[in-house]
Amino acid sequence: MLLQAPQDTCFSPRLTLRCPGGRVLDLRQPQVMGILNLTPDSFFAGNRMGSEDELLRRAGQMLQAGAAVLDLGGYSSRPGAEHISIDEEKRRLLPALEAVRREFPEAFLSVDTFRADVAAEAVAAGADILNDISGGTLDEEMLPTAGRLGVPYILMHMRGTPQTMTQHTHYEGDMVLELVRYFRDKLTLLRQHGVVDVVLDPGFGFAKTPAQSHELLRRLPELQVLGLPILAGLSRKSLVYKPLGLTPDAALTGTIAVNTLAVLNGARLLRVHDVAEAVQTIQLVSNTFSLPPAS
Repeated sequence: MLLQAPQDTCFSPRLTLRCPGGRVLDLRQPQVMGILNLTPDSFFAGNRMGSEDELLRRAGQMLQAGAAVLDLGGYSSRPGAEHISIDEEKRRLLPALEAVRREFPEAFLSVDTFRADVAAEAVAAGADILNDISGGTLDEEMLPTAGRLGVPYILMHMRGTPQTMTQHTHYEGDMVLELVRYFRDKLTLLRQHGVVDVVLDPGFGFAKTPAQSHELLRRLPELQVLGLPILAGLSRKSLVYKPLGLTPDAALTGTIAVNTLAVLNGARLLRVHDVAEAVQTIQLVSNTFSLPPAS
């Protein structure tokens, strides 16, 4: 039997995120988050950007294609990725973030970082949302910082670090029940630190084998017990291309398939490399199944 959502919490089943400047990101219908990797070793070669002009062109294309959010990250979280210093992460991220904010002042911008200091400077530079792959486990100041900054927080499940997570795929009990417990406990901490708007990310591929990620995708509705919007980050990951004997570059069709399943199973935000295809997926699923907006 699944655990119930915590009762002593400020979180509600509201699917709107209040961002800086009084702007509201509406997730009552599924939306798309476009990935802008600022790392030289992104696992998907098609998403590597070598100049500011290329970055702005890519950002503009994603927004034009229908992305509701752009997610910028300077620290690679692919399995076994190189660990970089905080100064290097800032060097990659902050100028790019400032450029995108300047060029697209109305866009919703998310910053993909697990470091509190980077998060604080990113919000000062124009970020609207914090996307923390570690759920506050890799920097004890992240959750207090998120509360102080007053921006929406994407809470992901991961074990270990990007360098070690493939060694932490064994779950003693039911994996999905462990995720529910993890999110329940983290939500209590976030409430204590004053964070109000939260998106849950089950962390497909993070300390999970392809088979475990497929199970998680099938059982995604079980996470809705917590009453919060769910992000699905499935784009071109190993759970897509490995079972098919492909590479990330050849995994677009498979990504469309798993994104379709994610939307049908309740995901409200698709984090993707290929925005137009994800937007079309949501439109067709919504038209076919008349997805009800949540209150």
